Amino acid sequence: MRAQSHVVGVALMLGVAVLALGTLTAGVGTLVDAQTATADAQRVADGFDRALAGAEQTGTASYDITFSEGTIRTANRTLRIISNGTVAETVDVGAVVYDHDGGRVVALAGAIVRDGGGSAVLADPPSVAHSTSNAVLAVGAPAIGTDRRSISGGSGVTATVRTNVSHDRRALGTANFSVAIETTTPAPFRRYFTAQGARVTTRSFAGDEHTSVVAAYPGLRQGYLVVHDLNLEVSNG
Repeated sequence: MRAQSHVVGVALMLGVAVLALGTLTAGVGTLVDAQTATADAQRVADGFDRALAGAEQTGTASYDITFSEGTIRTANRTLRIISNGTVAETVDVGAVVYDHDGGRVVALAGAIVRDGGGSAVLADPPSVAHSTSNAVLAVGAPAIGTDRRSISGGSGVTATVRTNVSHDRRALGTANFSVAIETTTPAPFRRYFTAQGARVTTRSFAGDEHTSVVAAYPGLRQGYLVVHDLNLEVSNG
């Protein structure tokens, strides 16, 4: 009986050890996956920052963006300038979106948003600058162009982003201005524009798929809009 009890005890101990090892292995795997996803998101955000910095470029350029898993796609998004309550400028800026396992990185209107699934933050702010003392509002609008693509993979992907950048500068006169950006992640834009001193609301515009964050800047200002036409193409590297 003692021998049998000893054998049973050893078997139970081995079973517990195997279960513990399995739990530990699963935990390590989950940690590795999370670290890989975080590293991918950072690489993509850095790549978007280099490839889509329209204000700093003219002419052609090419950039490779590498990630382990996920999808890079382009999407329709719109930026508007509202002058004295009326839409004065409408720009189809578009967006470049990286999706992986519930997380996203979005390049939109000069901004780069990292969305971990309920906790979106601005890695880079939108291209909107203002001066109360000089009564100026300047809006940069990187527009990705008309090409709409989706590239995905699950064992290492290199997406090549090509741009051919030109610039269109427009003086908007003096008015009470608002800037509206269509987005699926309004919270970080609201925080940014509120910190700038703008009065922030949301609004739905006809023809848009998503609502826009609208930032109304106080007082009369001289307005400027610079559209950075990226003529962007995304392909497999």
